[in-house]
Amino acid sequence: MCGIIGIVGASDVAERLLDGLRRLEYRGYDSAGIATVHDGAFDRRRAEGKLGNLAARMAAEPLPGRIGVAHTRWATHGAPTESNAHPHIVGDVTVVHNGIIENFRPLRDELIAEGRTFLSQTDTEVVAHLIAREVERGATPQDAVAVVLPRLHGAFALAVMFRNHPDMLIGARLGAPLTIGYGDDENYLGSDALALAPLTQRIAYLEEGDWAVVRRDGVEIFDRANAPVTRAVTLSGLSSAMTTKGNYRHFMLKEIHEQPVVVAQTLQSYLRPVEAKVALPQMDFDLSAVERVVIVACGTASYVGMIGKYWIESLARLPVEVDVASEFRYREPVLDGKLLGVVVSQSGETADTLAALQHMQAAGVMTAGIVNVPTSSMARTVDLLLPTHAGPEIGVASTKAFTCQLAVMAALAVNLARAKGRLDGDAERELVAHLTEVPAYMNTALAAEAAIEAVAHHVSQARDVLYLGRGPEYPMALEGALKLKEISYIHAEGYASGEMKHGPIALIDDSVPLIVLAPSGPLFDKTVSNMQEARARGARVILISDAAGIAEAGEGTVATIEMPSVHPLIAPLVYAVPIQLLAYHVAVLKGTDVDQPRNLAKSVTVE
Repeated sequence: MCGIIGIVGASDVAERLLDGLRRLEYRGYDSAGIATVHDGAFDRRRAEGKLGNLAARMAAEPLPGRIGVAHTRWATHGAPTESNAHPHIVGDVTVVHNGIIENFRPLRDELIAEGRTFLSQTDTEVVAHLIAREVERGATPQDAVAVVLPRLHGAFALAVMFRNHPDMLIGARLGAPLTIGYGDDENYLGSDALALAPLTQRIAYLEEGDWAVVRRDGVEIFDRANAPVTRAVTLSGLSSAMTTKGNYRHFMLKEIHEQPVVVAQTLQSYLRPVEAKVALPQMDFDLSAVERVVIVACGTASYVGMIGKYWIESLARLPVEVDVASEFRYREPVLDGKLLGVVVSQSGETADTLAALQHMQAAGVMTAGIVNVPTSSMARTVDLLLPTHAGPEIGVASTKAFTCQLAVMAALAVNLARAKGRLDGDAERELVAHLTEVPAYMNTALAAEAAIEAVAHHVSQARDVLYLGRGPEYPMALEGALKLKEISYIHAEGYASGEMKHGPIALIDDSVPLIVLAPSGPLFDKTVSNMQEARARGARVILISDAAGIAEAGEGTVATIEMPSVHPLIAPLVYAVPIQLLAYHVAVLKGTDVDQPRNLAKSVTVE
């Protein structure tokens, strides 16, 4: 959500700032802007909508300057208009901001009472006024920022530029990530390492409450008490090639096709094929005392939690609760020391999930995090880090991050089962063998893309679509419906197949496609029975199953999508492929913006 890049450069920065914003598009935005300092004055270009609009403005009105800040904005306070777009300039100060200033109203009222004028509806402009006021009173930029930061409540990452100091940026973070990049004769600020990938590999991550003074010749970092601190400089390992689509039409399609490789990479970190065992990264982490598990996540990651509930309860015989992070704290959950709290997040910065994690830790709960960014706030906070290895995911709708999270959740379930004495060596050996097969089966699923593309024509004209599944395929039905909603804007709902006759069957008529996820196995007959009830009422059934399932129940459907026959443990990972590809090809037929669907952000860093 939103994106920041700043450069204190040795040469003009505008085009590099624009390029950095392109790498931040995946975070979601609805306006963008760039400001520089040149010849002792601020210069700024802003535009509503996509970056092409800003690029056109800059082509018509070039933006000189060797220092600058740039921003992609996802609207919170104020509509996505040019006047609300960042950067905001007040006097000698320019500010860009990710996050929300929760107490902006009393601060704004205070400033208005002093006679100050606001030109936008944003909370960010309050920050610019507060810092500018301190500068006008004679404070240095560093002192001004040090005075203002404690007055800001909420979550923020800030980059501040000063007209009279054209060799310095100040960055600050609280509840939203901000990264320092170290170059040769220039230095950088960015929302994440990906934004800075072509500029530098040398990265330092600001910690909670940190702020930094960034100059061409060096960086000073201070903690929330304004004491100088040192933060480790690491190599990001990212390259600009990771943010290109290659030969694919969209990032989402590229990332769907990357899944066999990244899931294999992820499983390699957890499977010990020679010993036929599953191992966690921290081998000394004792799970035997766990008596209950709570999984907290948002959106697609919450469906990983729901599938994890099936796996952990069946394998480890531990009770599992799954909660959406935005509700977790507010229902006053019962927490104790025998609980394992698991958070799931691609970015590791999701605001609601991070708050839930902090709530659990404050109650003395042991925590684990399934996270794709090992330097993120969650990754640094949890007791047990369970990294995924999906690599950068640019498409807003999660695909490869989802399946890598599932792979890690499966490994955690097996580990818990062994720790609780519910799994002997032969049973674990069998599960390891099935998990090892996942990448090959995902490749088989990808080979069905042409058939899935043909099925998309049955779905693309619908106004409403229903998905059905039983057992772990019920959360997969929810995920399939979410993917279709996210990128095609077709209304879709997922249901447990046995719940159809408890209300949703009233929605069925011959205009409603019904997508049924039904791998053959112990739950197949029940699922097909519910499918037939809907078909008898006119539903246009699309059956996703294996050859045996299609042979038994495919007659009378409008289409079938054949998947390989797999063990129930790994079925969700394999069946993720057809529901992702179906949503993708429907969206392409609808002509929507697949990689950047309207109103959505990749990383939701505000509540």
